[in-house]
Amino acid sequence: MAIAPGPGSQTPQTHRRPHWIPVVTALIRQGDQILVGQRPPGHTLAGQWEFPGGKIEKGESPEMALKRELSEELGIEAEIGDLKLAASHTYGDTCILILFYDVSFWKGEPKLQHHTELRWIHPDEFQNLAVPEANRRVMDRLLKVLR
Repeated sequence: MAIAPGPGSQTPQTHRRPHWIPVVTALIRQGDQILVGQRPPGHTLAGQWEFPGGKIEKGESPEMALKRELSEELGIEAEIGDLKLAASHTYGDTCILILFYDVSFWKGEPKLQHHTELRWIHPDEFQNLAVPEANRRVMDRLLKVLR
């Protein structure tokens, strides 16, 4: 005799939890321009333009993670400002939660330590670049924050 699952129970075949990756990005401004970097070959989304940042590691707050990422990627010591935008996007079975933070003060000159190229651009130029779909989906909201 088979026993039916109780209410609310799920079998692995009918329900799979998505895999979430929390990511922080920096909106680094200088005058009316913003810093973007081109993802290097051999990495996911190679050749696309992004705001500097990366994954939040276990035990890190978003601000701690962004401070670490900016040191690793750009060689700068940054003061992390306010959260300006939060968005999510799904790439296949992986869901990305992206937190966009303002960074208006930093020590050091941004250097190529991770990206193929760095550019200071006007925010409106961002929509003309090859950017990850996660950014493209929230472009209108992102441009409002950047202007």
